[in-house]
Amino acid sequence: MNRRKFLKSNTLALTAFSLLPISSFGFNYKDRFVSQRPPLNKRTFTSDSIESQIIKIKSVIKDEELAWMFENCYPNTLDTTVDYEIIDGNPDTFIITGDIDAMWLRDSTAQVWPYMPLIKKDDKLKNLIKGLINRQVKCIIKDPYANAFYKDLEKESHWQSDEPTPIPGVHERKWEIDSLCYVVRLAYHYFKLTNDNSVFDDDWDKAMKLVYKTFKTEQRQDGTSPYYFVRKTSNMIDAPIFNGDGRPTKFTGLIHSQFRPSDDATLFPFLIPSNIFAEISLKQLGDIYKNELGDDDFASKCLNFAYELNLAIQKHAVTAHLDYGKIYAYEIDGFGNKVFMDDANVPSLMSLAYLNPEFKNDIIYKNTRKFLLSENNPYYLKGKAAEGQGSPHTGKETIWPMGIILRAFTSENETEIKYCFKMLKSTHANTGFMHESFNKDNPEDFTRSWFAWANTLFGELIVKVYNENPDILKSEL
Repeated sequence: MNRRKFLKSNTLALTAFSLLPISSFGFNYKDRFVSQRPPLNKRTFTSDSIESQIIKIKSVIKDEELAWMFENCYPNTLDTTVDYEIIDGNPDTFIITGDIDAMWLRDSTAQVWPYMPLIKKDDKLKNLIKGLINRQVKCIIKDPYANAFYKDLEKESHWQSDEPTPIPGVHERKWEIDSLCYVVRLAYHYFKLTNDNSVFDDDWDKAMKLVYKTFKTEQRQDGTSPYYFVRKTSNMIDAPIFNGDGRPTKFTGLIHSQFRPSDDATLFPFLIPSNIFAEISLKQLGDIYKNELGDDDFASKCLNFAYELNLAIQKHAVTAHLDYGKIYAYEIDGFGNKVFMDDANVPSLMSLAYLNPEFKNDIIYKNTRKFLLSENNPYYLKGKAAEGQGSPHTGKETIWPMGIILRAFTSENETEIKYCFKMLKSTHANTGFMHESFNKDNPEDFTRSWFAWANTLFGELIVKVYNENPDILKSEL
């Protein structure tokens, strides 16, 4: 559909079905679990395999409210955020983040990620993913430093007053390492699942060379970078200090990231979870270029870069904590200064075992996870409603459902997983959806009614538990 019809369709659908609390519909208790999905003719994309998955998994979930939340959340990206079409003979998929009419490279990958296991048997869903890969390539070629884009690559940014002014097609130009990592992650796993190498065309190759070049540039071996970001705002975490250049750093071999996945400016520019994500992505690029594209030279460059990052992480980011042993710092500057905290986004320190399950056996990660779930983490909050990780992005009193979801994702303890489900059940404010954040003492006070990433991540958690430990879903919570 065209852009105007797309926006009108999903705006109407979400106004009627996703943005209002249950009480707004006047349901009594016995009717409170009525589906909050848009009507079929208002959904932006449909998939038979997703619908079958919902029916199959709902049938084993004993808790009626949890089953209802799963049905609402798991398909939310498909129901409300997809603009799919064929452009120049190729699939093209644009996915808005939800309540903002723009596509983030990070969010768009994360939003479709829970559907990836089904693309081997669902060609329609496979083409959706392939189209997103194609769209993300266009975005990187447009501007590898940007984090969010418009469908119309000639549209002027809402943030015209930013310095430098974003070029047409760019919504926002916040440099975040993870933006490029997510593009690699999607293409790599798409290929591993489908063996379809047609996505590795000349434009994809051009985009990946830009990924590598941008990472290398932001190592700042000579101490300089062409990147800076200035925004006229009263929000102190919306831009780096020192005229958008950020705090001083000392060369370590790590990549500078001026922003976190929350779109907040970093305190110290060496953001460790994002550098670990970059290491993973460079290894994946090395695999593709060596074993599929036959470019041994570029493959070696990627693998050597990944090795360099690993050495730097182990040397500069691992520190002995007084109470927890060796743990990962969140951010460092190369001079010895370190920040010990976490942010409830992905990548985060907590999410390392989500991005790469091998971290579950890493003693440093285990120690770090214990620290993150303790009172020593300044952004681990306990309130009357729940406990969990928050983010500077939403202040000092709010917990992120995403943080609770990731805690369950990275847990192997049945009691802990059930506890996370109980908290998610009690904090959705009777909407049936996940939110960006909620007040630790009052879940009715929340941000972002329409946040598709958090919704589908919750659905992904339910699918994971169904596949690995279905007895949790079959039991009382």
